[in-house]
Amino acid sequence: MPRDFEDHCWKDVVDAKALEVYRGYEREIRIGEKPALLAIDLYKLVYRGGARPVHEIHREHRGSCGEYAWNAIAPTQRLFRAARAAGIPIIYSTDDLAAKLRAKSRRRSFDEQSFVIKEEFTPRPGDLVITKQRASVFHGTPIISNLNELGVKSLIVCGESTSGCVRASVVDAVSYGYDTVVVEECTFDRHLLSHQISLFDLHHKYAGVMHVDEVIAHLDGLSNLPEVV
Repeated sequence: MPRDFEDHCWKDVVDAKALEVYRGYEREIRIGEKPALLAIDLYKLVYRGGARPVHEIHREHRGSCGEYAWNAIAPTQRLFRAARAAGIPIIYSTDDLAAKLRAKSRRRSFDEQSFVIKEEFTPRPGDLVITKQRASVFHGTPIISNLNELGVKSLIVCGESTSGCVRASVVDAVSYGYDTVVVEECTFDRHLLSHQISLFDLHHKYAGVMHVDEVIAHLDGLSNLPEVV
């Protein structure tokens, strides 16, 4: 049975009046044809300081998402396993360390490991890793050509931060015509409210938000399809 359209993490922070205003955006949420998994910025920087509240570690580990990042590891691993079993393309984004160092940010200190993908999600041969200099993975990168070459028509998005690089990339993906869904339990931010409201906005205006179990069920269906000879 399909889930209620608003059965998501924002249901306790968005009031009934707001839901009524956005009622006209309700629609069927589904994963499109020929999907790829797009993992946004699952690099080591955002896990530093461990699974602790962000307000306890942000001075020492600027850029960390603390407990929110760590809580998303297990569901994201499940998502990756399902994607690999289904044989769909897996695309990662990460930030350009050299560009960050040139910017000489006073707010953060970076090292050679900052933008390396975390071990739990290490890319495998055949996966695509795109280095970006802006929030959106679509800005100034060859990702459109990559997606065309792979025959990708739709995207399943996970990663961080929900209000930043995920949101920017999703808006661009939809603008370029890709059917896009965002996996709720596999995205995260430095503040829960930013995460909740960003997903609410994306769900009603751009991409559908789906639960990880729903996405995995779809991918399991793809992995069970007979091979075309």
